[in-house]
Amino acid sequence: MQLTHDQNQFSKRQFPITIVCDTITSPANVGAIFRAADAFGVEKVMFCGGIPDFGKRMRKTSRSTEQYVPFEVTQEETLQAVEKLKEEGYTICAVEITANSVPLNKVNFKDFAKVALVLGAENFGVNNAVLQISDVVTHITMYGNNSSMNVAQALTIALYESTNALG
Repeated sequence: MQLTHDQNQFSKRQFPITIVCDTITSPANVGAIFRAADAFGVEKVMFCGGIPDFGKRMRKTSRSTEQYVPFEVTQEETLQAVEKLKEEGYTICAVEITANSVPLNKVNFKDFAKVALVLGAENFGVNNAVLQISDVVTHITMYGNNSSMNVAQALTIALYESTNALG
């Protein structure tokens, strides 16, 4: 028998993870990012390099989780926001496939006190300057023909891996 939301037995928990969105503005993706952030107990979501669409489509996709997940829309470029997080002791973990990226399941998140997961815009990925200062650049191993996936789906996989490791 399927449980209702009121019957679920999940323990509420918050992890020392901040999501940094590098020019992600699509309402469907923004809504899905909020929903994943809530599901995995993320401490904060930051939107950099563009103002996201917080309209009806975003609210429908998020299922109102934007009301519970702390977030910040900054006028700073992503690089400046990431530099500040690095100064605050965050390990900068960019989710992007590059010549030197490591598979996500090989990243030892237990080694990090605080993590900033950086995700890039739907068409351009994570800014190269941000990749250069990242402590870790990781990718999701895929087995089909395509070499990328939707940013919200990639985030969900990254949050599943990281929160399971942080336990």
